Amino acid sequence: MTWITLWRDTRFARLSRYLTEMGTALSRSRSWGRPCAHWATCPMRWSWRSSSKDLTWMVMARSALKNLSLYSDLNSPLLECPISSTEQTLNQCFGSCFKMKADTSLTMPQLPEAMSQAGLQFAVATEEDFDEIMAMSQDIDGGLDYFPTRYTSWLQETNRTVILARKQGKVIAVQSVCVIDDGETMLVEGLRVAPQERGKGVIGVLLHFCSEMVTSKYPEVKVRRLTRDDQLGPKDFQKYRIITKQGILLVHFRAEDLKFRLTELGLGGNTSSSNCPPVLLDHTAIHRLYLTTDLMQGVLPNATIIQNWQPFKPLPSNMVILLKKDIDWMVDNVSNPTVASLCTFPFRVPIGDDWYYLNIDMFGKDLDLVRQQFLCHLQSHTTTLKGHVMCKMFLDPLLWTPMAEFCHNTLGVELVEEYTEQCVLESDVI
Repeated sequence: MTWITLWRDTRFARLSRYLTEMGTALSRSRSWGRPCAHWATCPMRWSWRSSSKDLTWMVMARSALKNLSLYSDLNSPLLECPISSTEQTLNQCFGSCFKMKADTSLTMPQLPEAMSQAGLQFAVATEEDFDEIMAMSQDIDGGLDYFPTRYTSWLQETNRTVILARKQGKVIAVQSVCVIDDGETMLVEGLRVAPQERGKGVIGVLLHFCSEMVTSKYPEVKVRRLTRDDQLGPKDFQKYRIITKQGILLVHFRAEDLKFRLTELGLGGNTSSSNCPPVLLDHTAIHRLYLTTDLMQGVLPNATIIQNWQPFKPLPSNMVILLKKDIDWMVDNVSNPTVASLCTFPFRVPIGDDWYYLNIDMFGKDLDLVRQQFLCHLQSHTTTLKGHVMCKMFLDPLLWTPMAEFCHNTLGVELVEEYTEQCVLESDVI
């Protein structure tokens, strides 16, 4: 399939009226299918499917971007029309509002025959798909599923796409893919498969489809990375290399109870009894430590910054992504760091009205320093909270047991799960 790329000029604001006129004309034509479901609710996402079997061209339109194409925008198609009538139709309806260029480098991957016969259809996700995705993936991670909090922002990222798999019109699977590490890595996230479709090969087909799509747009992609917390089997070790492992410590407490306990321990106002308390880094210090020196090489696991399940190499392009997030960056010593940590700001989770989630990624093997930074993050982010907090900390596997004992015996918080591991996996893109 050949895709159109459009460039807008100063008359782009006229697009909505032009699409309205074009939609009216096309919907009256017998050679065109009916408008998609977004017609009534989202007029900037109108779509038609041509009943013709001829080669088609896709017209994209989105005012936020100058260069508009299916995968640079990673959004839904707005208009699809037969190649024989494309230029004539556009000229009639748009005049000289657009300049047109055929981009033959973007091709849709071919479905394996078995899955094609099974009736799978793939589409780029939109905001309107959110409820159906959530209904399909209820009770994931005990209510701590990150997907609801990231979905909307994911749709806006230009280096990311979220792909749906449908069967008989219903969403049965979803997966997000994001290009990082200077364009060399495809990060796979957010995989969800409907319970009744698990074990039928849907995951493999969806991953293959997404890989083909990404590499058609980013041919420099070399590897595929993902993180998992389930038990790996022999087949997994045949497919993937393990980049690193972190233990997962999940605890629950009420914010009011923790503040009282910290006060009892003499840590209510200052969580550090050391003469050298942890250092909260600003953007300048983050750049210096992670990008311009080798000081973090001995601290980061396999030279990887893992932030809330996302593995990044310490590169300037990745730092642009990370510094847009609400994260506290901390080290024990800016001159010679031994332990570093990244902590998200608390956000609500759908367990209840007053439930929050806190994610802490801890790097380093010194137990005292890890404990010190853990307390600093807790004190900093629970001071103004009221209600329940689920705190998940990722740390060196050897530190899991002593930190679990500290949380239970000293802080009096509830240990929610026994030991589990976060594995960062990698495979070559062939």
